[in-house]
Amino acid sequence: MTTDRRFSRFSKSPATAAFSVTEIPDDGVCLSAFLIVTEARDARKVLMGHMNPKAPWDHIGALDPSRVEAHSHGWMLPSSHLIFRESPDDAARRVAREQLELPDLVLSGPKVISEVYTPRRFPGTALHWDLEFLFRGQLAAASVPHPAAWKELAFVDLRRTSKSDIARSHEDVIESAGLQFGEG
Repeated sequence: MTTDRRFSRFSKSPATAAFSVTEIPDDGVCLSAFLIVTEARDARKVLMGHMNPKAPWDHIGALDPSRVEAHSHGWMLPSSHLIFRESPDDAARRVAREQLELPDLVLSGPKVISEVYTPRRFPGTALHWDLEFLFRGQLAAASVPHPAAWKELAFVDLRRTSKSDIARSHEDVIESAGLQFGEG
């Protein structure tokens, strides 16, 4: 008896084709690493930036120019899709090095989140699937670097920040990490 389940095994092998996915799903699958870096004295302040559109975001974050333009006006977490066959740990270290210019940033994790949703920018994409690897770190306020990838990089106080100020649905990632917006 062959099962009617379709497992998250992406394989073209005839032996497993009946219960595997043999093609990329139409609405996409993304594997991404996020850095949730909080201020050492106040865990409600999260390191976020406004992207520098002149930075090579295709290379450091897997973002095409239209996405950079659309999201460069809101706060975004340091993050990237994983490079093909890159481990989540290696991706997190790459993000720290390339986007933050902090190659020695100490990170813990990951916490793994899986979600299926309709992207706000692409309402016709009904079932996009994200697997998110959330890494945590801390940094002193005086140690915030000024990397070229960002027009502005700062600790954003979640108590005084609206979810609408956050780009790329990263407000959901922040909440998945156990942090909350607003007073409380």
